Amino acid sequence: MYESINDTAEWLKERVTSRPETAIILGTGLGELVKEIKISLEIPYKDIPNFPVSTVEGHIGKLIFGKLGNKDIMAMQGRFHYYEGYDMKQVTFPVRVMKAVGIKTLFVSNAAGGMREEFEIGDLMMITDHINHFPEHPLRGTNYEELGPRFPDMCDAYSPRLRKKALEIAAELDIKLHQGVYIGTSGPTFETPAEFQYFKMIGGDAVGMSTVPEVIVARHAGLEVFAISVITDIGLKGKIVEVSHEKVQKAALAAQPKMTQIMRELINRS
Repeated sequence: MYESINDTAEWLKERVTSRPETAIILGTGLGELVKEIKISLEIPYKDIPNFPVSTVEGHIGKLIFGKLGNKDIMAMQGRFHYYEGYDMKQVTFPVRVMKAVGIKTLFVSNAAGGMREEFEIGDLMMITDHINHFPEHPLRGTNYEELGPRFPDMCDAYSPRLRKKALEIAAELDIKLHQGVYIGTSGPTFETPAEFQYFKMIGGDAVGMSTVPEVIVARHAGLEVFAISVITDIGLKGKIVEVSHEKVQKAALAAQPKMTQIMRELINRS
């Protein structure tokens, strides 16, 4: 794995003139942020050595280099999920490559089911912590000291510095920004009412099928992390309705302008 990471990183360095220190993972229905990027290079995942290929509708599958405001950035337009059949090493491989090409800060977005009374569909929730409910841990197996420590600390997995800035920006823009704990699950089924109740009981505020593995690996690699969820459905008794991937995408796209404003300002001020 270590050789594959370096091989891919070197392949990218040969093709990219900038040396970004900021990366963004754009999740379900949130790829529209790419319109804010002045693109200098975009590469389909299928053309990148050792990269998996995203198979989910709404995840285009390109690695983008360019400028967002005044920042050189690297962006994943589409991510990889455990439920697609990849193992955790494959799911998190792009984060390893990000570190190898010089990334220092990672911004992550996702769609999630909300479990708080005050949540409404289309609300944004800044992630303050997570609960890992995946059946496989991304750091399981041989640890390469070159990549990070055997037992990484996860006390402040989500940067307190960036979270504080995000709250200030949201207040300036008059955008409601919740804070909460995200639970990562394997999927691909949406949650049953009993599962929603269980996840709320164990301390979750929102639940989704991504982000946690990427954040664990990012922190293992020493990256600073910020993550935000769009609440695309509500998992509370009396508010649970039939949900589909199409409905999730629609809700995420509707929230796109708010998320874009916060992410753009935060990235430029970080």
